[in-house]
Amino acid sequence: MTPVVTLTLNPAIDLTVTLDRLDPGRVHRARGARADAGGKGLNVARCLADWGVPVAACGLLGRDNAGPFEAVLARKGIADRLIRVPGETRTNLKLLDRASGDTTDVNLPGLAAGPDDLAAVAASLADLAAPGGLVVLAGSLPAGLAPETYADLTATLKARGARVVLDASGPALAAALAAAPLPDLAKPNRHELEEWAGAPLTSLEAVAEAASGLHRRGVPLVVVSLGAEGALFVADGETWHAHPPAIPVASTVGAGDALVAGLVAGLHAGLPRIETARLALAFAAGKLTRPGANLPDRATVEALAASIRIDPVV
Repeated sequence: MTPVVTLTLNPAIDLTVTLDRLDPGRVHRARGARADAGGKGLNVARCLADWGVPVAACGLLGRDNAGPFEAVLARKGIADRLIRVPGETRTNLKLLDRASGDTTDVNLPGLAAGPDDLAAVAASLADLAAPGGLVVLAGSLPAGLAPETYADLTATLKARGARVVLDASGPALAAALAAAPLPDLAKPNRHELEEWAGAPLTSLEAVAEAASGLHRRGVPLVVVSLGAEGALFVADGETWHAHPPAIPVASTVGAGDALVAGLVAGLHAGLPRIETARLALAFAAGKLTRPGANLPDRATVEALAASIRIDPVV
């Protein structure tokens, strides 16, 4: 079976610090801390591996602290196609407020990358991409790479017949959505869609209209993650709102990446659109019950998928 390929150009070790309550300007005593080797594409790969989907991880990785990444890839059976570069992969700080359940992110600068690094990654992707196969381009771009990086990679991958899933933000997202060919699936969150639309999207109807506009431009499947409100799905000229189940939240770190993994798992299995939407919400909900980018057992995810309510948006 052709593996799913994920790309992470700016990986990170996510250091989650748990606090009773986050009170800016004051000294805090942490309840605990947890480090997870990740980054958006790697988080997607971790969840897909938990589900049993064969997956290969491409991207860049600092040689000086590659150990935690190599360990998790080996443990989960993910093919390691990451290009090692000089230096140390960044650490991102995530402050988890137990009182509210909210997480405050402090993302540090990553390694700089140059043309040779990108060429090596592009060659690895081209080697793995197959007609009809799925490639996930996810996360921020490191310093030294142009905003058009994802747009250029999309064109190369589509020329090889691969299906491209894009989860990006800011100028990299804007450039990819202004180019041709477009990705097969775009997964902005509400804020990222607002940036692309150039206006606040304060209602579900406004979000749906902006997502439909992106779909009309030629993106076959647009999914907008809405946090606790679930997600909007636009495909085949129709829009649906998928509602998440009520569950206890252990950690929100990687929830959006789990949603992408669920979408990719559904596409990889050839599921109908509605069932793919259910699976995506179930992946995200299941991950919320676990620290890090990890899924519960398959039976739990399937039970969550069966509980997802999906309403048409008229």
